[in-house]
Amino acid sequence: MKISYNTWAYSSFFVWVPAYTLDETIKRLARLGYDGIEIGAAAPHAYPPHLSKDRRAQVRDLLQEHGIQLSSMLPAPSGGPGNNPASPYAEERRATVEHYKELAELTAEWGGKTLIYLPGWIIFGTSRRQAWAWSREVLTEIADSIAHTGVTLVIEPTSHDTNLCVSADDAIELMQDVNRPNVKLMFDTFHVLYSREVISDYAYKMASDLKHIHISDNDRLPPGSGVGDFESLVDALIDIGFDGYLTMETGFHRRGIEPDEDARTSINYLRPLVERKLAEHAARAQSGAPA
Repeated sequence: MKISYNTWAYSSFFVWVPAYTLDETIKRLARLGYDGIEIGAAAPHAYPPHLSKDRRAQVRDLLQEHGIQLSSMLPAPSGGPGNNPASPYAEERRATVEHYKELAELTAEWGGKTLIYLPGWIIFGTSRRQAWAWSREVLTEIADSIAHTGVTLVIEPTSHDTNLCVSADDAIELMQDVNRPNVKLMFDTFHVLYSREVISDYAYKMASDLKHIHISDNDRLPPGSGVGDFESLVDALIDIGFDGYLTMETGFHRRGIEPDEDARTSINYLRPLVERKLAEHAARAQSGAPA
């Protein structure tokens, strides 16, 4: 398991927080010891239409120079052209497909393997069945169109950004409906906690299809700062053989956050926890005790 950090806290997204260039963000996260960086596809960092060929090469070289991997990319939930795969407007659905195709190419160009899929939201007057069908059709087209890139789409159920795909069961159902080898699952512990569910249950439910995780305590706090049971989560991840990135998505919920402090607090809690749990499981396996 490797540890990554999402760039929202460094890019003034959702609420105003201190904003930095992507170059500066990469340097800071590498210095703090992160294995990876999850880049949000929004200005000022990585909105595809803003990135020239030279700029794309600069970012790729900067990642290599600082020894940090692109763990994943994710689209902003909305934007000027729209990004709702469940929209009743065909033009918005088409823009969403094209945006994801651009993001998959960019992800691959920067050495990444994972692109987050947000299933969209139901617009008043549209039935859930119809919205689901549109999102399924969009996801299927994207998956087929980007198969050559080697990038995997991971469906994220969320409590805040959708009224269509809000639970582990919803995400599993959508994955099964699409039935493509490059469509898998992820979850965000913040949303699970907000829904008053158990975060380790999501790991066991998603099992071998779980390829990515967003880590956050309640209220977007660093892990270990709130009510989340991350010890049980790491135990569950070891049980299911998870070997993806644990990506912090914290520190952008209010003004007054210092991104470096948030990133430092997060990794200083999670890295030792993962190492301790791996050692405990290895010791039990060596002794023949039940895992």
